[in-house]
Amino acid sequence: MATTRISLDRLPAAARAAVDQHTGPLREVAEATEGFNSEIAARVTSATGTWHIKGLRTDHPRAWTQRREAAIAPFLTGVAPALHWRVEAAGWDLLGFEALDGHHADYTPGSPDLPEVAALLRRLAATRCPDIALRHAEQRLERYAAHPGDLRFFAGDHLLHTDLNDTNVLVNDRAPQGDRARLVDWAWATRGAAWLDAGYWVIWLIASGHTPASAEHWAAEVPTWHAAPAEGITAFAAANRNVWHEISTADPDPWTLRLATATTTWHQHRKAA
Repeated sequence: MATTRISLDRLPAAARAAVDQHTGPLREVAEATEGFNSEIAARVTSATGTWHIKGLRTDHPRAWTQRREAAIAPFLTGVAPALHWRVEAAGWDLLGFEALDGHHADYTPGSPDLPEVAALLRRLAATRCPDIALRHAEQRLERYAAHPGDLRFFAGDHLLHTDLNDTNVLVNDRAPQGDRARLVDWAWATRGAAWLDAGYWVIWLIASGHTPASAEHWAAEVPTWHAAPAEGITAFAAANRNVWHEISTADPDPWTLRLATATTTWHQHRKAA
């Protein structure tokens, strides 16, 4: 369920003052409309720079997502925006990230962003998984696997993002080709099999208009995908069909239903292959 968003000016004065110690007085504040996890999400500019601020109350049920993002940020050079500062004041936990220029990735067939996302996933696959507390992919999918034995396909020691929503990928067309895309929102960072993020991308590609064959063609641009056993890919498709069936049943809005349809389509394609 989405977290209720509030504007930056509703923060307690002590929390705003703590932010100002890093930024100086703010000149511009543009509240973000995308994302589901943060109560505060805004792009802010002062005389000294521009940042993207994310925040949650320290007693929020998902306060752990802020801690996760702060812990993992130093290990994400080249794949995610840098974390410049963190403020914990007046009951709030606020993160100040590098403000990225660019647009949300276009996943539709023929999009020029697709090669950039593939390049991003190749860089992520080459990023060492840090020795910090992360959930394991087989734990996250345990309730949804069609068979308990399927969980072995999801286990591994690689760093995964796991939420390849197009709004979590920013593409800067002015950056060098092949290095234009970055992943934001690392709340669901996970440790698991190296090919899983390419699999999560397949789901969003199908939801964006690709056939399952076209989506898997793009996944194959990520070398780790080729290490995935066919049986494991089918098991992953089945587990995610169950995930999105549960989500769309509990919260049946257009985007959850679209993902439920995409995962069902993919699983049917895998079974027929």
